[in-house]
Amino acid sequence: MANIITPANTSAAAPGWLCLALRQFHGLNARLDALQSVAALATRGFVAEAFFKSGLTKLHDWDTTLALFQDEYSVSLVPHQVAAVMGTGGELVLPVLLLLGLGGRFAPLGLSFVNLVAVVSLSEIAPAALQQHVTWGVLLVALALFGSGRWALDSLLLRRWPGLTR
Repeated sequence: MANIITPANTSAAAPGWLCLALRQFHGLNARLDALQSVAALATRGFVAEAFFKSGLTKLHDWDTTLALFQDEYSVSLVPHQVAAVMGTGGELVLPVLLLLGLGGRFAPLGLSFVNLVAVVSLSEIAPAALQQHVTWGVLLVALALFGSGRWALDSLLLRRWPGLTR
C-alpha cells in the first residue's frame, strides 16, 4: 500500500501563502453561501412577476384570451376554452406559490410546464421572446433542483414543525 501524504503524517507545514489563500477562499464561500437565500428569493420574485402579469393580462380581456387560444396557440389536446382556463389559472396561482416559497418544487415545476407549453404552442415566436422563455426556464429548473431557499414559507414551516416531513 502506498503512503499517502497528509498534513497529519508529515512534518512539513503547508506554506503560509497557501494557508492564507485557503482561508480567503473559505471566507468567500461562506459569504456566498449566506447570499443563497437572497438570490433564491430574488429569482422567485423575478419569475413570479412575469408569469403573474401575463395571467392578469389574460384575465383582463377574456374574449381576446379565448380567441388567442383558439386561433394563435396550437393546444390541440384539450378544447381551447379549457386550455385558456388552465393556462391562465397556472399563471395566476403558481407564481404566488413560487413567490411565497410554498409547495416547494411544485411551483417551479408547474411553471416550467406552463413555460414549455407556451413556447411549443406558438407557431411563431420572436427570438427575443424565445430568449425570455429560455431565461425563465433555466431559473425555474434551478429553483426546482436547488429549492426555494431558507426565506421560503416551506422552510419556515419545517423549522417550526420539523415533524411535517415524516
